[in-house]
Amino acid sequence: MSRESGILMPVFSLASKYGIGCFSKEAYDFVDFLEKSYQGFWQILPIGPTGFGNSPYQPISAFAGNPYYICLETLIEEGILSYEDVNVDFGTDPEKVDYGKLYENRPVILRKAYENFIEKGELKEFKEYKKAHKYWLEDYALYVAIKASQDGKSWLEWPDDLRKRDEKALEKARKTFKDEIEFISFEQFKFDEQWKKLHEYALEHKVKIIGDLPFYVAMDSADSWSHPEVFQMDKDLVPKAVAGCPPDAFSAKGQLWGNPVYDWTALKKDGYSWWLQRIERNYEWFDVIRIDHFHGFAEYYEIPYGDEDATGGKQMKGPGMDLFKALEKKLGKLHMIAEDLGTTTEENIKLLEDSGFPGMKVLQYGFTSWDSIYVNHRHIPNCVVYTGTHDNTPTFAWVQEINEGERDFTRRYVNSMNTDYGAFVWDIIREAYRSVANLCIVPLVDYLCKGKEARINTPGTADGNWMWRLTPNYLSNDLANSIRLLAETYSRIPQEKDE
Repeated sequence: MSRESGILMPVFSLASKYGIGCFSKEAYDFVDFLEKSYQGFWQILPIGPTGFGNSPYQPISAFAGNPYYICLETLIEEGILSYEDVNVDFGTDPEKVDYGKLYENRPVILRKAYENFIEKGELKEFKEYKKAHKYWLEDYALYVAIKASQDGKSWLEWPDDLRKRDEKALEKARKTFKDEIEFISFEQFKFDEQWKKLHEYALEHKVKIIGDLPFYVAMDSADSWSHPEVFQMDKDLVPKAVAGCPPDAFSAKGQLWGNPVYDWTALKKDGYSWWLQRIERNYEWFDVIRIDHFHGFAEYYEIPYGDEDATGGKQMKGPGMDLFKALEKKLGKLHMIAEDLGTTTEENIKLLEDSGFPGMKVLQYGFTSWDSIYVNHRHIPNCVVYTGTHDNTPTFAWVQEINEGERDFTRRYVNSMNTDYGAFVWDIIREAYRSVANLCIVPLVDYLCKGKEARINTPGTADGNWMWRLTPNYLSNDLANSIRLLAETYSRIPQEKDE
């Protein structure tokens, strides 16, 4: 990876007219802003369809895209929607996503677009898409259709014949929900069609996309239902174990995440085929993949299904390099970033070294611990430096929230005498650019000096996350020029993709 920089900005946080950031004109404007700012990368969060809680890290499919990101204006331009169709209530706060309104109104609008699309009869590309993506699309569409018919219940609570995928029951469901399955497939067709155009536009403007791959899938997901052989399930398709974290100084009972854990023994026997398909699918979308919870490939914590906390769990060995060798053999060189934050062990460190993937260095973590591995003088070229991530409070809020000792250390380290917190934040951003790390990623909220109102996620909380949106027309030429000057000063000018 060459010496460059980029901006972290979730798709849902883009400005737009219809309730949530999407693949609209504002997304293309953001690419233009990145180009003007000499930023070679746009890092986004996972773009899969979300379930309860709206977390992109709990997707209901490892292969599908989030229908909320489909641009309604594009569908209007195609003649399958009218402005009257989209004149509905998407919420009153332009800086917050109202997921309740989206859940209520988006499917109705997209259903209208689907009906008009079918009526037009131009179905050749749609049919080709369904054929090319059959390996995941059929099961995903069927899962969503059945789930809706079961009042949104988890597949673990479905009638036994559907839960256990009895072929007669599935065939009956396919016939019963034929139109719904076609509609769900149409949503995926439009998602991929619009994302592909946006991605191509980005590459034309020297901007590469860093996607985000959650390590686990949700327990209630199309994947765990349609591919139980991938996960630890018994013969009745009841989970044997779930994921979490062991007890530590911060949590006496550990953390019970509840995701299904992988059956790595079974996966190894069939050559990790599900993971191969998953990574291949992600490379259809992205130029670089950031793998969340990279430590899970070295070792993971599993808890017996049904336990009320994580105290009865145990540490298990992950697939290690065996998986990445299989992926590289099939897909060629892997362009990945390892999210290696948190507790490190010898096994974690060895896997990162053996893989050759760059790890992450977050300055906010570095300045709250003396001689931390995250401060600049501990960096190496093969890493990615961040001021903060989507799980951190914006740096403008962070410099106000830390204690006086930590603030004083940060000021001395970055050589900042600025009493204005906004100028202080830019000094920290400059410190990130100064790093020997090949890649520097700064969240847009830090450049904008946004406070805690713009925090994307607060780990351990269920409410108020994944909601912040950029106000329309907020990105100025002056801001682009200031960022560009940093890229020029610290030799982070974008390179061509093939370099």
